[in-house]
Amino acid sequence: MTALWTGEDVVAAIGSQGPDGWDACGVSTDADTAKPGDLFVALNGAVKTAFANGAVAAIVSAIDKDITQPQLLVADPRAALADLARAARFRSRAKIVAVSGSAGKTATVGMLHEMLAGQGRCHAPLALGHNVPLALATLPQDADFAVFKIADDQSEIIEKFPRSIQPHVALFTSADISPAGTEAIAAGLGEDGVAICYAGDLSTEKLPASMGQTQVISFGSPGNDWTLRQVRLGADVTVVMARGMGQDYLFKLGVPGRQFALYALGALAAVTAIGADPVTATLDLARWSPPAGRGSIEHIVLDPARDGETLRLINDAANANPATMDTAFEVIATSTPSDNVGRNVKGRRVAILGDMGGVNTQAAVLHHDLAANGHLQKLDQVHCIGPQIYPLWRALPQHQRGQWAQTASDLAPQVSKLVDAGDVVLVKGTASSKTTLVVDAIRKLGHRRPQEE
Repeated sequence: MTALWTGEDVVAAIGSQGPDGWDACGVSTDADTAKPGDLFVALNGAVKTAFANGAVAAIVSAIDKDITQPQLLVADPRAALADLARAARFRSRAKIVAVSGSAGKTATVGMLHEMLAGQGRCHAPLALGHNVPLALATLPQDADFAVFKIADDQSEIIEKFPRSIQPHVALFTSADISPAGTEAIAAGLGEDGVAICYAGDLSTEKLPASMGQTQVISFGSPGNDWTLRQVRLGADVTVVMARGMGQDYLFKLGVPGRQFALYALGALAAVTAIGADPVTATLDLARWSPPAGRGSIEHIVLDPARDGETLRLINDAANANPATMDTAFEVIATSTPSDNVGRNVKGRRVAILGDMGGVNTQAAVLHHDLAANGHLQKLDQVHCIGPQIYPLWRALPQHQRGQWAQTASDLAPQVSKLVDAGDVVLVKGTASSKTTLVVDAIRKLGHRRPQEE
C-alpha cells in the first residue's frame, strides 16, 4: 500500500520529537474507526483503541508508557493536525476546488469527483464532512485534483479558507454569500483564483466588488456566464441543455431533479475553470448518483413472483427546506405510477413528509404554505410527520390528506397500509425528523432493487 506520510515527513511537519521509522497510509482522529496503517491524531485520547485497530503511530499530548508503538509528543494535537494539513497543501500540485453554500454541497462534491476522476487522480473526502484539516491531511501527494466541502457558516469560511485550502476555484452553490465571506474567499484564492457563484435571478454586479481582483464567474438563470437552457425530467433521469463561456452542452444525469441540474451546471463551470475537459466531464457525470437520503431512487419488489408488484421509492429523507421541498415535489409530480398491479386499481403519487429545518419563527407559515405548491397539488396522498408540519396537514384538501403522526416511529409501523405496488412514494424530511425510519420500514415490505437495475 502506498504511503500517504512517512514518519520523517510527519515529524518535520508538526515539529515533534519521536520515532520516524514508519509509514502511514491514512490519517484518523476517531480511535473507533481508525484503520490499519493510519496515523492517529489523539484529539480526545483513546490511543490504545486506535493502536488496537491497527494505527501505526499516534500524535499525542502525553506519552503513554504502556504503549510500545510510535508516539509523537506535541503540546496540542489539534494544532499539529493543522500543521500536517498545511504541509499536505504545500507539497501538493493538485488543482483544488472548494465547495460551499447553504444547499447542494454534498451533491456538488460528488459530481465533481465523478467528473474529474476520469481525467486524473481525484481526492474528494466526502466522508470527512466539513473537517477541513483532516480532509487536507489525507490529500495524497500525487493527486491531480482535490475537492473539499466547506461549512456554509461564515466564521468557519473566514477562519479556514485563506490559511488552509488555498483553492484554485471556489464554488458557491447558493446565493447567500456575505461580504465577509466573499472577502475571505478572495484572500484564500489569490490573484489567479476563480470564484464561481450561484446568482439565480440575482444581479451579480455586487459580487466582484467584495472580492477585490478575484475573477468571478456566475451561474444560474439567463444572463449569467453559465446558464440552464432546458431541463427535462424523466422517470429516472434529468436531461440538461446548458450554455457556458460561449459553448453549448447536452448531458444526462441518472436521477430526476431540477436542483441536480443546477448543481451540475456549477460543477461543470468549476471543471472548466481548473482546465479539465468539460466534454469528457459531462459524459462521466452520467455515472453519478446522489447519496442515499438525498434524492436517491430505489425500486422495492413487493412480490418477486408477480410481475409489476413493485413500488418506486424516492429517498430524500436527509434534508428538507422550502426550496428542496419544491424540487422534490416536482420530481414526484412528473413521475408516472403503474396501474393495475396492487390493491388499488390506479397507481398513486404518495408523499410522506417530515418537518422542514431552518425555518425558525416562520415554521407554521412556511409549512402551511406548502399546500399551495403546484407540484404538491398533483399528488394523490400526503402523510405528515412532526409538530411543525401539522399546519400543512390541516391545510390539505380532504382527498389528499392522509395520516399525521407526532413522530416517524409512530408512522413507520403503518406503512404497509399507506403504500402499495404501483405507487411512487416520496419520503422527505430533515435528518432530525428521523424520516429514515419510514424509509427502512418501506424497504422491509419487500426486496430492494437498486436504481441502476
